[in-house]
Amino acid sequence: MLLQVTHETRYDYQPAVETAQHVAYLEPLAHAGQQVLSHSLLINPQPAQQRSVRDVYGNRRCFFALQVPHGVLQVRSCSLVSTSATAAPMSATPWETLREQLRYQAGAVYEPAAEFVFASSFVPRQIEFSAYARASFRAGADVLSVAQDLMARMHADFTYESLSTQINTPALEALEQRKGVCQDFAHIMLACWRSMGLPARYVSGYLLTQPAPGETKLVGSDASHAWVSIYVPDLPEGARWVNFDPTNKRWGWHAPGADYVTLATGRDFGDVSPLRGVIHGGSRHTLSVAVTVEEVGTGAAQASAPTPSQSQSQSQT
Repeated sequence: MLLQVTHETRYDYQPAVETAQHVAYLEPLAHAGQQVLSHSLLINPQPAQQRSVRDVYGNRRCFFALQVPHGVLQVRSCSLVSTSATAAPMSATPWETLREQLRYQAGAVYEPAAEFVFASSFVPRQIEFSAYARASFRAGADVLSVAQDLMARMHADFTYESLSTQINTPALEALEQRKGVCQDFAHIMLACWRSMGLPARYVSGYLLTQPAPGETKLVGSDASHAWVSIYVPDLPEGARWVNFDPTNKRWGWHAPGADYVTLATGRDFGDVSPLRGVIHGGSRHTLSVAVTVEEVGTGAAQASAPTPSQSQSQSQT
């Protein structure tokens, strides 16, 4: 598929911000199922400094500094991405075997995936998560089968409800109320997976949505999306992370489908927030975000309409 993504963020400050420094995670990743054909980032007011670098997880992040007073900050990201679906992988590794492989042992060879076993700011290690997860972890079951079962249970047990949580709502609270948005679903699945000693990453991105029959898709009506990537050791080197979307009960190798666009991966939302920063001044602000994902190009195949997955805005300062 050929997908055009436009992500527009606007902050209105009162009083004006005097100076600011921001970090943006808005440039899609390139991987085996995704090719970034073009990307641009328009920032107003014009930054005094701007540079793009790779972070420790391989994501492309943009740092920019504003040295002039401003009452409004506008950031507009435009990306053209070619995506493709890949065949579902197969695995024979029992989840217990993977857990034992990643236990700390003095003198053992370092495995980078082990970093994603530990708790993080948005994904704590609490007994409630292992209690919920345990029903999916059948003795001897392979890693992919367990992940599919956990994803399916979450999809059945949890209700997607816009505005039912905030960006900083604890994952445990979302687990207890059995509802939330895609960010909550991703954090809960991460917490369940890690509570059993297995590595998983948070993935931020977008999902192409289709309007209801007879309706026109509105510009800016989409939103950021989030899902989970789990480590499967017996897959080919460089392709050992498989993606699961508990919000929509979909999974796939490099992404849950060709209608997904991957932005960045990290331990949780805090690592890959689309826009965050530090400001001097501007004691009050209002935030508006508009995202549009549309299929472009002649003869591009139409994606099947997914279940609702729009999340609350995932930008913060």
